[in-house]
Amino acid sequence: MRPADTSEEAWTFYLQTIRAMRPEDRVSMSLAMTEDADRMVADGVRLRHPEYSPEDVEWAMKRRRVDDDALFREVWPGAPLLPL
Repeated sequence: MRPADTSEEAWTFYLQTIRAMRPEDRVSMSLAMTEDADRMVADGVRLRHPEYSPEDVEWAMKRRRVDDDALFREVWPGAPLLPL
């Protein structure tokens, strides 16, 4: 589905570009995008909570990914429930 802020021409070009890539290149691109997103989330946590240690940032990111405090506690019973 084409994003509302993308022209039909740009969307067609994007799809052609993605389809022309080798599967392993698409996987590499997806992994890089995931790493970029993780870095942005971590940066947001650090901006909101400059007092957090690197370990605290990791716990906050895990809690955000799970998005269910009961499940978070079940998976990591001793983990801190830090504010996000």
